[in-house]
Amino acid sequence: MQPRHFLTLEDCSAEELLGILRRASELRRVHTEGTPHEPLRGRVLGMIFEKSSTRTRVSFEAGMTQLGGSAIFLSPRDTQLGRGEPIEDTARVLSRMVDVVMIRTAAHDNVTRFAAYSRVPVINGLTDDAHPCQLLADLQTYIEHRGDIRGRTVAWLGDGNNMCRSYIRAAQIFDFGLRIGCPAEYAPQDSGIDGERIQVVADPVEAVRDADLVVTDVWASMGFEDEQQQRLDAFRPYQVNAALMAHAADDAAFMHCLPAHRDEEVTAEVLEGPQSLVWDEAENRLHAQKALLEFLLLGE
Repeated sequence: MQPRHFLTLEDCSAEELLGILRRASELRRVHTEGTPHEPLRGRVLGMIFEKSSTRTRVSFEAGMTQLGGSAIFLSPRDTQLGRGEPIEDTARVLSRMVDVVMIRTAAHDNVTRFAAYSRVPVINGLTDDAHPCQLLADLQTYIEHRGDIRGRTVAWLGDGNNMCRSYIRAAQIFDFGLRIGCPAEYAPQDSGIDGERIQVVADPVEAVRDADLVVTDVWASMGFEDEQQQRLDAFRPYQVNAALMAHAADDAAFMHCLPAHRDEEVTAEVLEGPQSLVWDEAENRLHAQKALLEFLLLGE
């Protein structure tokens, strides 16, 4: 029997994703109350990091521990991948030794190839194409604070990167409107941009007008540091600041997947202000991923 993988949001139905989000909120409550919950005792998570991270590593490792299991961190120096072993061979061997694998890498093809040869579930911890675990945390956070996201309007400001493409997929699955505010040369190249539910606009004010949620990310993601100044110049009009947020809905929320560069893509005033849900959003990586691990390993 083929294992269930989570490489993009489309790997689960809308109903399954909503179930994971409900379970994530339950697990947040259980954790806050200090109630022991260890359904994954004896299970092992293998974590392959070809791209560094703070939140991804800590949330997966802590989450697996809280569920009673354990996690093994593998950097390129710790695996034969760094010495040229084919991904397919690593998948065949590692999946005979652990119960689930999380991979954070650059090329999306790396996780799809690994999953094709893995005996156990594979989770995409981030690729250049998608960041589905972050979307679980974002959606959980919005629902906890504002209720159902269906029919709402989300504004994305900045690069058409993996986070932006994940929001495009989420809009299609969860039926919310998405306006992407960015320069034309940085727009996402996705067939899902239909001009009705999902639009790309050059004017940042038009992008956020009456939006229920405003989201941004760093302008130069990992791998694009050499374009830093070019991107600063291109994206400066898209900075999320108080003046721009004033065009959103009165109760609009703000999110950022972090790390944030204060006073570049977002001002400190917005990031630390009352509309910001960023810190709950960051914590919910832990709870959403615990719910995902339960779903993939236990079918719950």
